[in-house]
Amino acid sequence: MRLTGTFLDEISFDIPHHNWGVEEWDKDFQAMKALGIKRVIMIRCANKNFMTYNSDVVRHYSKDYVMHTPPIDLVDMFLTLAEKYDMEYYFGTWHFHQSSCRTWNDPEIFRKEGDINIDIISEVQERYGHRKAFKGWYLTHEICANNAGTIDLFIRQGEHAKKISGGKPTLISPYFAGVKANGGKLTNGYRPLTVEEHTEQWEMIFRQLSGVLDYCAFQDGHVNFQELAAYHKATRILADKYGVETWSNIESFDRDMPWLFPPIKWEKFLWKLESAEAAGIKDGITFEFSHFMSPHSMYPSAHGLYDRYCEHFGIPARSKDFK
Repeated sequence: MRLTGTFLDEISFDIPHHNWGVEEWDKDFQAMKALGIKRVIMIRCANKNFMTYNSDVVRHYSKDYVMHTPPIDLVDMFLTLAEKYDMEYYFGTWHFHQSSCRTWNDPEIFRKEGDINIDIISEVQERYGHRKAFKGWYLTHEICANNAGTIDLFIRQGEHAKKISGGKPTLISPYFAGVKANGGKLTNGYRPLTVEEHTEQWEMIFRQLSGVLDYCAFQDGHVNFQELAAYHKATRILADKYGVETWSNIESFDRDMPWLFPPIKWEKFLWKLESAEAAGIKDGITFEFSHFMSPHSMYPSAHGLYDRYCEHFGIPARSKDFK
């Protein structure tokens, strides 16, 4: 069980920016490649006033924001680097409306969210769909249960993306409804789900998404470490039943600290790798290499996490090699 992919969080929501240019990103892709990463997933295409490429669709729907023209086309840059280092690139859609989709109660929000992303997918396919590294779509909305409206949103996006891109695969990264989700608070209608309740919810979800969804990588940081393998196993069995391949989103940041978010302790990261492997999961992606595992991260402890991972798996690379 090893990492084969990472998210790219350049349009950040809750972590700081490195302010990297093409040269710095190139060096980071080198370090990813040495670790064994073969796919990169851009987590979102826009957020508030900022976008990853100069999108006509984003500008059209962002009437409440002044959208800044990006100084560099990040989609093109990531595709170019993915092609240079023989990696797959997945494009992340747009979570437009504010707050978690779990809290949306108006069906009109889901309808508009779907309309927006269908237009985004069409624009991106036209501009970048021919690129060699462009291998799939990341549907960026995050869920933990069978929330009304969200499944239809995935279906609309997934069906459209597959139809216009020649069947390129789709990926989602939900989260387990555990004790650490929702900031560990029972507010806004949130409550943790037991493994049995999780199984019941995701039986319905996977059944509805069968044929539309290819990969599902659950975020692994919202349940206690000793429970993780059980949640993973229940999910993997269900996903297999409905033709969805299960990955694990092995979070490389630590949710247990009094501040958000430091790189995770290596032993915790290893425990999560082992839990996924015990559940029969073969591929791991992480949120997120560049901030929390990279030899180039602003956090020195990320350099140590890179070294401990490489030591454990007998990979000759070390963080000092990329200085």
